[in-house]
Amino acid sequence: MSTPKKEKILFCWSAGKDSAMALYKLHSSGKYEIACLLTTVTEGYDRVGMHGVRRELLKKQVKELGIPCEEVFIPKDSSNGEYEARMQAVLSKYHEMGVEKVAFGDIFLEDVAGYRLSRLARIGMKAIFPLWGSNTSELAREFINTGFKAVITCVDTQFLNRQFCGKEFDQEFVASLPAGVDPCGENGEFHTFVFAGPLFSKNIDYDKGDIVLRDNRFYYCDLLP
Repeated sequence: MSTPKKEKILFCWSAGKDSAMALYKLHSSGKYEIACLLTTVTEGYDRVGMHGVRRELLKKQVKELGIPCEEVFIPKDSSNGEYEARMQAVLSKYHEMGVEKVAFGDIFLEDVAGYRLSRLARIGMKAIFPLWGSNTSELAREFINTGFKAVITCVDTQFLNRQFCGKEFDQEFVASLPAGVDPCGENGEFHTFVFAGPLFSKNIDYDKGDIVLRDNRFYYCDLLP
């Protein structure tokens, strides 16, 4: 009896924990083949979007995951229109190659999911949300218990203070979060870099650099390859 053919999809990879958990669930389902990861990189900074992760570390993740990655370069302070145009150009390329779906690590933000669905619909593509509707406390616990490891690369000072930046995402970190802060940081309270777990062929080594304040709001912990 032949094995059912897996559907080729794209995956929007942020370098963080929710991406890793969503990718893990897709892999575990046995239904999909990840044709390519898509990651937005800020031009001039050579870092992954809000996560502030250096491209060198992104490349190490990609190597250990064993999945190709397409970097979508976005100018600093680009307009929403420019961002959409660059993303659409890349997505259209894969759609013409027969890829019809894109997966994301979103959990419960309706406006974000709606935005993704509407933009994909313009070019005839659909979205997959493997984590959608998950209890974020349970999801954080599952991430840790599954064997993934991540470090906090960015915190929004409207929710958390500097001391949380650079910490490892573990049970102690989750337990220390103030009331009202989502355990997975789904409201943008914090962002992460995943450096170990069942999807990686080996752990990714890094050193912690300086912690700096950007835009008078976000603390970033610079991770050094």
